[in-house]
Amino acid sequence: MFCRLFQLKTFLLLTIFVGGCAVEAANNRAGEIVGKSAVVNENSPKTIETENIPKGAAIKITPDSPADTVRVFYKNLREKRFREAMFLTNLRPAIEGLTDAELKDLQIDFEPIARQVPAEIEINGEIVSGDAATVTAKLPDNETDKIELQQIKLRKENNYWVILTVDAAAEKLVRKEGKNYFFALRIETHHTEARVMLGRISKAEMVYALQNKGFYADIPTLIEKGFLPADALSSDSTGYNYLVSLSQDGKNYSAAATPAVYGKTGKLSFQFQFDGKNNPRLTERDTGGNLPK
Repeated sequence: MFCRLFQLKTFLLLTIFVGGCAVEAANNRAGEIVGKSAVVNENSPKTIETENIPKGAAIKITPDSPADTVRVFYKNLREKRFREAMFLTNLRPAIEGLTDAELKDLQIDFEPIARQVPAEIEINGEIVSGDAATVTAKLPDNETDKIELQQIKLRKENNYWVILTVDAAAEKLVRKEGKNYFFALRIETHHTEARVMLGRISKAEMVYALQNKGFYADIPTLIEKGFLPADALSSDSTGYNYLVSLSQDGKNYSAAATPAVYGKTGKLSFQFQFDGKNNPRLTERDTGGNLPK
């Protein structure tokens, strides 16, 4: 099934699966916290009492500590309490101004990520240095989906720990755009998805024509032959509607993509066609949601 990029970009690409770098690359400098039963924290005890360890944790977790912040974040995320979860991150400016209706509109993109959060988050270590902290936990890898040890960065703001889900440049953009951030990201990502789908349509048409004496096909036929995913018939995955127009003799075609809801799922309209020299050309412009002319 065609992978919905926005679902990855809102959380995975922007690393709500907090993106830490894999610990494997930092094992030699992380205080060898993997597999240890003690918290590595300048301000906390160096030993633990096993009865105080929450289920799923390999260290003692102090209330309101960096490790506790990570624990609560993933608990909220798994329970689909998205506002509460993101309040604990540096994406807070993008969520705190949203109305309940606006947040509900974004849930279609957030919920698949919530389902990927393990029932138990194994937190293995915590390093605190002044107003900066690193927590290690076993989380799904962004690319492989396998559970791997990840590093999660935090900073202290007004006596609270904040999870750094995006880098400084992205955080600056989040602060600038505020509650429009996720909606702008959705549109930008749908634009990318539309280009990708049109590219897939082009390749599918090429393969089909090679097998059918130079004749092209409509989208349902390409799907039936297994050259395109079924998502090409729906706007659910990419926010765009797709159309293939065949010439009368079936030996030429053009393809177009228009936003399902202009201004909400996308702004640009795309058209893929051949120029006078039979070279493929993709054009894109804002047509108010109409087919390009």
